[in-house]
Amino acid sequence: MMIGLWVGGLIGLMLRGIPGAVMGAALGYFLAKPILGALGKTKILQVRRAFLDSTFSVMGAVCKADGVVSEGEIRVVERLFGQLRLSAEGREDARRAFNRGKSAGFDLDAEVARFAATCRGQAPLLNMFLQMQLAAVAADGVVHEKEHALLVRIARGLGLSEADVRRMEAALRGGGRGPSKDDLAAAYATLGVPADASDSDLRQAYRRLMSENHPDKLAAKGLPESMRPMAEEKTRNITSAYDRIKAARA
Repeated sequence: MMIGLWVGGLIGLMLRGIPGAVMGAALGYFLAKPILGALGKTKILQVRRAFLDSTFSVMGAVCKADGVVSEGEIRVVERLFGQLRLSAEGREDARRAFNRGKSAGFDLDAEVARFAATCRGQAPLLNMFLQMQLAAVAADGVVHEKEHALLVRIARGLGLSEADVRRMEAALRGGGRGPSKDDLAAAYATLGVPADASDSDLRQAYRRLMSENHPDKLAAKGLPESMRPMAEEKTRNITSAYDRIKAARA
């Protein structure tokens, strides 16, 4: 809106002096508002399209990292189609993207860089993207060395780190088990804090993650609406991890 304000003001100043500048600035502001709003919506739609296409193309490359796409990995991908409530056309697009990613000529680094540029450093979206890749390769219950290395490569292309990958892997290993030392370690990993973090730091980490990963905020940044259930599941996992740690400290 400031662009419209300045442009309108300058035009008004040249034509009508100071009164014209005031009127021109006001007019420019109100004319620019709907235009910029439309540009914002266009950007969100662009991110949503890129998210789905890049998710499945990169997933194809990741699943092929150990030399073969396993039946378990294929089942995970097909299950994602259902969780995302993709239409028949959407499923076909996702399959094409997946097959493109596992082909010999696929440029993984270029695809990751393109997606990262589209998201413009939106860390929650980038983290969710990486988590979906991890979920696919961990379908057989194991993250192989080559798969881990590829996940790290993707993370760095997104502006994340190997520590982010290891944190996600630890959280995945701890999921669905009863209370144990490993389970508690996974809870700390989910919140991204060390086991000796103060109660205050723990609360701050929890609140920050809940705010960053709120489904409405992610949707406003471009997360496809079909991925809302996954965003909601992530916030439940964050809350569960926080509750586990609080119970252990009590």
